[in-house]
Amino acid sequence: VANIRLFISGSAPLLAETHAAFKQRTGHAILERYGMTETNMNTSNPYDGERRAGTVGFPLPGVSVRVTDPATGETLEPGKTGMIEIKGPNVFKGYWRMPEKTAAEFTKDGYFISGDLGKIDEAGYLHIVGRDKDLVISGGYNIYPKEVEGEIDQLDGVAESAVIGIAHPDFGEGVTAIVVLKPGAAMDEKAVLNALRDRLARYKQPKRVIFAEDLPRNTMGKVQKNLLRDRFKSLYMPAS
Repeated sequence: VANIRLFISGSAPLLAETHAAFKQRTGHAILERYGMTETNMNTSNPYDGERRAGTVGFPLPGVSVRVTDPATGETLEPGKTGMIEIKGPNVFKGYWRMPEKTAAEFTKDGYFISGDLGKIDEAGYLHIVGRDKDLVISGGYNIYPKEVEGEIDQLDGVAESAVIGIAHPDFGEGVTAIVVLKPGAAMDEKAVLNALRDRLARYKQPKRVIFAEDLPRNTMGKVQKNLLRDRFKSLYMPAS
C-alpha cells in the first residue's frame, strides 16, 4: 500500500478493532464517513486531523446534524443516544409520489429523520449506534445492539457477531447473539455468556447465543438483521 494515499470506509460502521489493526499493518488510518441514499454524504472524519476510531467524524460544510429524543423530538446533550437528524443542501426533497411518507420523515423545521441512532461526543464526533428498527426492547429496557456486539467481538476466537431482538414470552424481546467464529476457534454458548457476565449489565446480556458460519449481507455489505430475525423468530416461543 506504499503508493496509496487514502483508504475510506462507509456503508456500515467499522469496528474500532479493525481500524486499529489496519493502521498497525499498513501505517494508514482509515477515513470513516457517514452517508445515506436520501442525503448523500453527511459527516466525515477529517482528512487532516484525528480520525477517531468508532466514529464517523463531523458534519460536512453546510450540513447540520443533531441527535434528538425519539419520543419528544428535543435535542439531546453530548453523550446521549437518540435519533440522528440531518439538514442541508445534500438532503433530498422527498419520496417520489409519497407525500405521506415524506411528511412523516421530516421534522417541522426541515430536518430529515434518518432512522439511525447515535450520539455526539464532547469533541463533536458523531457515533453511529445502530438502526432504530434494530433497537431491542427487553423487559422495558432499551438495548443498543452495537454495544453488545462490541463486547462479543472482542472475545478471543470471535470473527464477528450480530445482536437482534426476538419475540420472548416474558421479556417482550429476548437479546439474541448470532456469532461467527474465526477458523479453528472452539467456543460454545456457555463460554460466551460467561465471558460477558462482568462486561455488560445483566439486562443487556444475551438470552441465547447461536453460532453460524457467516452473516447474511446485502450487496453493500450490510448485515441483514431482518433475515436473522425471521430465521430465528420462534426461538423462545413454545412449540404449538
